[in-house]
Amino acid sequence: MNHPASAIAPCWSCKGPVASRALFCSVCGAVQGPGIVDHYTRLGLPRSFDIDQDALERQYLGLQRRVHPDRFASKSPREKALSQAQATALNDAHDTLKDPLRRAAYLLGLLGSPVDLTACGTINDRALLMEQMEMREALAEAGTRERVAQLAMEAESAMIACQCGISAAFNANDLDQAGHLAIRLKYLSRLAEEARAKKTRITRTP
Repeated sequence: MNHPASAIAPCWSCKGPVASRALFCSVCGAVQGPGIVDHYTRLGLPRSFDIDQDALERQYLGLQRRVHPDRFASKSPREKALSQAQATALNDAHDTLKDPLRRAAYLLGLLGSPVDLTACGTINDRALLMEQMEMREALAEAGTRERVAQLAMEAESAMIACQCGISAAFNANDLDQAGHLAIRLKYLSRLAEEARAKKTRITRTP
């Protein structure tokens, strides 16, 4: 369970009170380890699928500058390790929230409706199964760079529409639909990646 940002823990250095999200102790100034908070809280962003990408980058870069390990090169081994742990936690939060698919899955988990994007089993949704079979068949049969590029563009357009659907589902608190669309986005993302890779291979063929 995620602790609230207002949870207090003792500073490892002076034992003073430190909030879970704090990077440094307000009493002695010592760098702290990453608290047990969710990615949104860590980056000071509202918990939503709809992310302001500029705000995400500003928050991330501002926090990263403060705890970058290079700033602690002359500090004790413990402070070096804590700054590295903070930097790692910020990287993980940033990378998760920046990617629409990972963000959807993460938010579903926070809201108590987890979806497993790592599962490699069969697709249970018949409509999604048929869509993927047709798109993959078309990609397999595509023999020209132009046709592959068209399929890649179609997959990427479908991904954008899917992300809009995920946003609407979250806003309507329809977590089942958000989870369904997250699964579809996973397969569309994979197809788009394979199409881009095939286009590159055709381009390089003498």
